[in-house]
Amino acid sequence: MSDRPVFSTSPGRVAVKICGIRSGEQAADVIDAGADALGINFYPKSKRFIALFEALPWLQEISDAVRRVAVTVNASDDELKRIADSGGIDWIQLHGDETSDRVESLIQQGLPVFRAMGVKDATMLNAAGAYPGTTLLLDAYAPAEYGGSGETMDWTLGAQAVQQWPDRQIILAGGLVPDNVAAAVKQVCPEGVDAASGVESKPGVKDLALVRAFIDAVRG
Repeated sequence: MSDRPVFSTSPGRVAVKICGIRSGEQAADVIDAGADALGINFYPKSKRFIALFEALPWLQEISDAVRRVAVTVNASDDELKRIADSGGIDWIQLHGDETSDRVESLIQQGLPVFRAMGVKDATMLNAAGAYPGTTLLLDAYAPAEYGGSGETMDWTLGAQAVQQWPDRQIILAGGLVPDNVAAAVKQVCPEGVDAASGVESKPGVKDLALVRAFIDAVRG
């Protein structure tokens, strides 16, 4: 399944993923604001964690409205299969220490996975590019946080990735907020952007005014 990209976007349109959704009401509001994908964090140590069984009822209700992305960190094959088979998820984002061989194995098993990596320099970017899969999410390097840290990624690395791998779908994350996302899109030209802490009033609580402002800035 990973031979297809996460987003099906028209030329010139940048997709928006809002990460860290924790309730059906929050999901509905973010979808109404215009998001293309929602990230649901199944990593127990995350500030935005929600258990699969809690999220499943409302995730199943929004199946036709938005791409549903499970955010995982070093989950076992059995956990990933359980998520994929739940009927509540379209994609699984691997945001831990998964190796290239592990990702290849998961793809060969038919799991809809893509790699997310924090990068801080060209060496780490090249390492990210070695991973299989059509889609690659690039985040700020904050290994203790495994994403959602609020740190801003070096956008020159994102732009380099877009130029270096024109056949891959690059999603830009890391410190994106309503006030900087337009500049990030202009510099990097990603096919998608991802925000978590940048559109929150506190961890796990989305500020709808910020969500709308973020999406408006991307669309503008």
